[in-house]
Amino acid sequence: MMKVAPLAIATLAPNRRWKAMSNSFPSFRFACPSIPGLVALLITLAGADGAQGADGRPSPLRKPAITDTVRANIYADNTFSLYVNGELVAVDSIAFIPHNVISVDILPAYPMTIAVMAKDNADPKTGMEYANTNIGDAGFILKFGDGTVTNGSWKAKCFSHGPVNGDTRNPRVENVPIPENWFAADFDDGSWGRAREYSEADVDPKQPYFDADFTGAKFIWTDDLRLDNTVIFRKTVTAAPDGKQRPDFRGLNDVVPEGPPKGGGRRPQPRRRPPPESRPSPGPPR
Repeated sequence: MMKVAPLAIATLAPNRRWKAMSNSFPSFRFACPSIPGLVALLITLAGADGAQGADGRPSPLRKPAITDTVRANIYADNTFSLYVNGELVAVDSIAFIPHNVISVDILPAYPMTIAVMAKDNADPKTGMEYANTNIGDAGFILKFGDGTVTNGSWKAKCFSHGPVNGDTRNPRVENVPIPENWFAADFDDGSWGRAREYSEADVDPKQPYFDADFTGAKFIWTDDLRLDNTVIFRKTVTAAPDGKQRPDFRGLNDVVPEGPPKGGGRRPQPRRRPPPESRPSPGPPR
């Protein structure tokens, strides 16, 4: 059965609504004489994906609620920036130590492109830490409430490596220019290699990691956990791993919302005090 955009039909003038709806559903032309009833029927038939945004993707008929979100848990040694479908959704609040877990609510939309820039703490010139006395190690792990997890299927590429050859006497760093649009959904990562999985013993995560849900997720990095200091990960999730169907809320600004935004209309006038001569006089003191 052909789907139509209920919001578009509902906003037509009365004499055009019936024509548009009868053309789309000729079998209902005489069986449903009630225009409001037919609109409700069309909305039911079209479902949440009946309306379309400016980009042509199906859009829901309602505003998103917090129940439409999924929880994202992220842990990095040492810091990260997370993008989902080209939008920045989380940044590690602590650049070095103590290690922490960042948990945020996100609105998933599939296909969902995840891009992460993860960094191990390292001097940009030497690749070392603690006043150039030590070579650190790294690690990254992520889990979304829809079942998305980090593993060896993710793409990974190093953009800062050092100290080269592990030389701590004459340390130097090799950098690769970071593409400006590395986080974009349409960025071409076809030439990138796969991430490598690491165990908890390899990364040695600190206590906040054990307090969060990372069930099923794997620590990932490039092949060199010690010397690769800036790494970008990418992953496109074609459908929710948990199999749950979720509305696509992208393009909300391109469709008519279910109700007017808050704050519109006339402001209530402040209540005025009556003039002194109209105020009741105080009674005698008690």
